[in-house]
Amino acid sequence: MPLIHLIFILVAIGVILWLVNNYIPMDYKIKKIVNVVVVICVILWLLNVFGVIGSLSGLRVGR
Repeated sequence: MPLIHLIFILVAIGVILWLVNNYIPMDYKIKKIVNVVVVICVILWLLNVFGVIGSLSGLRVGR
């Protein structure tokens, strides 16, 4: 994935999250949960895009 597409997607996600936070009336706790879930999903997606998760999938813990 080209870097410009990656930056465009991250900016789009940020704008959508900002719009949700500012224009959809929600309780503060729910907004915080939504923000944390979106950030965790974006981090996992970025790790997958850069191949970090793919290389960790072969890692075995336990027996």
